[in-house]
Amino acid sequence: MSKRILVAVAWPYVNDEPHLGHIAGMNIPADIFARFHRIIGNKVAMVSGSDMHGTPTALKASDEGVEPSEIAFRYHKIWKNSLEKMNFSYDLYTHTHTENHKEIVTKIFLKLKEKNLLYEHTQKMPYSTTEKRFLPDRFVEGTCPHCSYEKARGDQCDKCGRTLDPIELINIKSIRDHSTPEFRDTTHQFFKLSKFNKTLEEWISSKKSWRNNVKNQSLGMLKEGLIDRAITRDIDWGIPVPIENGYENKSIYVWFEAVIGYLSATVEWAKNQGDEKLWEEFWLNENAETYYFQGKDNIPFHAIIWPAILLGYEDHNIPTDVVANEYLNLGGLDFSKSKGHAIWLTDYLSRYDPDPLRYYLASIMPETSDSEFTWAGYLSANNNELVATLGNLVHRILTISHKNFDSINAPDKLSDNDNVILDHCNQTLDKVFKSLENRKFRQGLQQAMNLAQIGNRYIDQEKPWSTVKTNKQKASNSLWIGINIISTLRTVFYPFLPNTSDLIHNMLNFKNDTLSDGWKRKELPEKIIINPPKTLFKKLDENIIKEENDRLMK
Repeated sequence: MSKRILVAVAWPYVNDEPHLGHIAGMNIPADIFARFHRIIGNKVAMVSGSDMHGTPTALKASDEGVEPSEIAFRYHKIWKNSLEKMNFSYDLYTHTHTENHKEIVTKIFLKLKEKNLLYEHTQKMPYSTTEKRFLPDRFVEGTCPHCSYEKARGDQCDKCGRTLDPIELINIKSIRDHSTPEFRDTTHQFFKLSKFNKTLEEWISSKKSWRNNVKNQSLGMLKEGLIDRAITRDIDWGIPVPIENGYENKSIYVWFEAVIGYLSATVEWAKNQGDEKLWEEFWLNENAETYYFQGKDNIPFHAIIWPAILLGYEDHNIPTDVVANEYLNLGGLDFSKSKGHAIWLTDYLSRYDPDPLRYYLASIMPETSDSEFTWAGYLSANNNELVATLGNLVHRILTISHKNFDSINAPDKLSDNDNVILDHCNQTLDKVFKSLENRKFRQGLQQAMNLAQIGNRYIDQEKPWSTVKTNKQKASNSLWIGINIISTLRTVFYPFLPNTSDLIHNMLNFKNDTLSDGWKRKELPEKIIINPPKTLFKKLDENIIKEENDRLMK
């Protein structure tokens, strides 16, 4: 019986374009996982969208002198188009400025309020005497009290990952004019996060398959003890607080509101499918599995805060796994929108194809430690692995087959070596299956490419380009084995390189598409008629290394 798998991808702030660090950390692994579960027969809902109400969006709008909605929708469109060009298979990529999202956030807020899990409290928040207003968390920075990082924000330290309140910052400054704000009293609604400390600690401690970075960071925070957190803020860009008297100029805090997007997006997707109850299969069915993909800076929100909200709301599934990657670095530094230190996805797509990037980022995915993007590494992955290994194997086998045979027929008898090769195909399907099921994406990719290397060695040994002149039957037999290898590669590479897999599928003259054939070694027809072969990958000139590095210096 098929499972219900929710693939929940982190919601990016829409204050700038996506860069490669974004998609390496969340989109690539999520799409691999979603495509894998679809091809093995599970029902998948992959959802996300743009976090429209993030403070960075309001800050960008302030800088440009426009309304936050103008910035939000401008960059939402860029994000959505870029993700589509990368062939990420979202069932819904939406945003948080919808009526549907507002309704669900409001419903959860009021339910928590009704259950006495929210309470009013007066706290001191930074107030700018020059701008005459309270400063949202992202409008201030200072030194982190935990790790002494000097650029910590008012809501979180990017270096140690701790969630913060502005009053904790040392030497706090406004990032707008570098003035020192005053701390003044303001009243907000607080979520009783501390109430869930013991429950969350027991739950996370029981997770044997979670990555160490997620488990250790979360348990470290829980052992220190959770504190209640404000879920409203003095900012008018966001979802209104559903309380009268004193909250007219406040909004629901984005950290509380944005994570609810996973639920609201699934509800919106279900409505789009014409079945308003479809979302319940993923959220209310205790056998459904939910997986959250994001970078390590978002671990507290997905492993602690969102599960606490769900536990308070009751009856909805909490995460099966929080799949957080470390950082992808560029020249030894983190990709950073705010510092302009990035390779922008739209810029990349203006010159190169999606699948080589998908491949390279999957091959260096920062699953357990930070990894480094280099143009030399990208070129090597494209030319030496995709072109010279996978592309070369497919091109050799299909070109010889198409050129010399009307059809490739199944052998009357297989040699011992042939059976060894077919066994390698079966083993690869099993190995990659287990790797992807356990969210070990780099390992799965290596196992898939290893089969391509085995295939090249087999073809080098059999030499069908030579035997076709002296023993056509022998050449046909080895090409039939080769086609089995290619067909298997089409399957195991599908989660990583969907465009490439479907191109191979079409050249093999198979019906429908790769997805419809499922995760198995396809039983080939007695006669295989090969369509004219096409080039899978373009070889890139070594000059691109200098050209692209020069672009980074500008």
